[in-house]
Amino acid sequence: MYSLLAQLNKMLLPSFSKQQLDLTKAKKWQMAIIGWRYFVTTRALDKNN
Repeated sequence: MYSLLAQLNKMLLPSFSKQQLDLTKAKKWQMAIIGWRYFVTTRALDKNN
C-alpha cells in the first residue's frame, strides 16, 4: 500500500529538493507535504525489507 502511495506522491506532489527549497524558509503547507512524503517513503522502504 505504501509503495503505491509513494509512486502517487512522486507523480502528483511537487519535489522541493529539485526546486532547491530552503527548509528554514518553507511555508507550513510545504512542510506538511515534505512530512507526508517522508512518512510514506519510510513506510514503503520498511515494507520492502
